[in-house]
Amino acid sequence: MNIAISGYGRMGKLIRTIAEQRGHTICAVIDPVSEEASFKELSNESLSEADVVIDFSVPSSAVENIKKAAKAGVSMVMGTTGWYGEMEEVQKIIEDSGIGFIWSGNFSTGVNLFFSIIRNAASIINYFDSYDPLVHEYHHRNKADSPSGTAAMIGEILLEEIERKERIVTESLKRKIEADEIHISSTRGGSIPGTHSVIFDSDVDTIELKHTARGREGFAAGAVAAAAWIKHRSGFYGIENMMKEIIKGE
Repeated sequence: MNIAISGYGRMGKLIRTIAEQRGHTICAVIDPVSEEASFKELSNESLSEADVVIDFSVPSSAVENIKKAAKAGVSMVMGTTGWYGEMEEVQKIIEDSGIGFIWSGNFSTGVNLFFSIIRNAASIINYFDSYDPLVHEYHHRNKADSPSGTAAMIGEILLEEIERKERIVTESLKRKIEADEIHISSTRGGSIPGTHSVIFDSDVDTIELKHTARGREGFAAGAVAAAAWIKHRSGFYGIENMMKEIIKGE
């Protein structure tokens, strides 16, 4: 593939390394501030040679970047988080343009296996009202959003599977939590790549599921794999669509 990289921070540089190791060509590096970038913004020109653009930029530019990729007719892997409130608008942009688009708050294969495990566990916990779910996540001091996209996806899985829960709360609570709420809490500091814990707690015991990333390589490798998957597709996809195909052969 010819891959354009949008956002050339630590993740962008790691994506380049892994993509080139797998025999792909980086045809453009797009970043408004990096001295190593070949272009400052997404455009028909910067995407002219690209089969797919992988975006790990910043939340404030995510939707605008999606619009530019759609205009250029180039399929996109969106790893930037913090834009999910505009999901419906983005879906329409993708449908109107005919490009392929796959998004995730986390492209790591291990994390997506973790999602499947959480979904199975939550579907069982749904039958046991004595267990209350909660989520906590840790990330490095430079993480731009809180909670993380991964934590938000975990929250959505829990809401889908546990019928007694209806709302996610992410702010610091100065009150008791309501019976229909799930609290997602976050800690930022150090150089932690990402740790997520899902806890099902009762009066008599605690069940904890935990994923700890050892580095960012898993995120980058998953994004490159997603680029290969979306290259010949059109439409709006989440990472779960790709994982379902891999796991079940569908």
